[in-house]
Amino acid sequence: MTAGCVMINEYFFELSGEHPTMPVAEAKACVSVETASVCNIGHGPGYAVAAFDDNVFRNIAERIALTRRVGRYLGSFDTDKTDGFSEIEIPEGTFAVRARRFEGMLPEADSQDITRKLGKALSRKNDVSLKDPDTEVRVLISDRIHVFLCDADIDTEQFETRKVAERPFFSPISLHPRYARASINLSGAKKGDMVLDPFCGTGGIVLEAASMGMRVIASDIDDRMVAGCAENMEHYGLRLYDSDVIDIGEIAKRFAGVDAVVTDPPYGRSTRTGGEDVMSIHRRCVSSVGECLKTGGKATIVLPYEISTEEIRKEDVFVQRVHGSLSRHYHIFFKR
Repeated sequence: MTAGCVMINEYFFELSGEHPTMPVAEAKACVSVETASVCNIGHGPGYAVAAFDDNVFRNIAERIALTRRVGRYLGSFDTDKTDGFSEIEIPEGTFAVRARRFEGMLPEADSQDITRKLGKALSRKNDVSLKDPDTEVRVLISDRIHVFLCDADIDTEQFETRKVAERPFFSPISLHPRYARASINLSGAKKGDMVLDPFCGTGGIVLEAASMGMRVIASDIDDRMVAGCAENMEHYGLRLYDSDVIDIGEIAKRFAGVDAVVTDPPYGRSTRTGGEDVMSIHRRCVSSVGECLKTGGKATIVLPYEISTEEIRKEDVFVQRVHGSLSRHYHIFFKR
């Protein structure tokens, strides 16, 4: 507990696991955006742990995309030290224990035996209710046996309702909504911030940003895309703060000082480029993004290869293999 009666608890993030490093980075970004009172974030295979203010927990859980569950951390145990389960305390009421193994780790650990031992230890003070428990106690079997309360089960179904095929105007080339949201989180954008996507396409990124309470700007050189993006926003009951049909080289004049830029520029064979080489478009994109960001602002730019520039500092790159001929590189840039 800190001055002013702010409660600090340790929270456990059970990560989605489909990427080796991006879910951890997203968890760190979400926590850092929502509170300055954060202690060191530790992590391991399939999980991250952080201590932060209780009052921002809900905000973090509502915005995160590449995490399965989040809840209060109860402890980690070696396979031969499960007697430590007796020291775990949970809230009053009924409980159920559920376990999951991460990518086949600790094969010698019997998940049913672990569940039984933990349940026995907890049942000394609490009653078991498998169908409708007051508290769900989760076990992640990874590098160790990690135990936490499931305070939030991340709603991944919401992303399915905003997939490309569900939009009234769509193009087959678009980030999955979960990765669009993760890209926004990696940019460090906050609720109320102004977020620009200068290659808006059908609006996948701005849809996610607007649903997170950000002021969104959509632009594209293709007028059909800008119109279609607006149609999709209206379909989901969301509002564009501003939009324009404009070349990437002009965005700094039109949209100066934005808080964050998140974009997935064109790179497919069917992309309309007006005859310009896509690599030229990508170079101009990075340069223009650096010009339109405010000082201290960040950008997430997704490209099919890694790119560097002297105009804006690259903080990180996450590579996601899509199929044999395509890997997406999520670049995180920072404007000093």
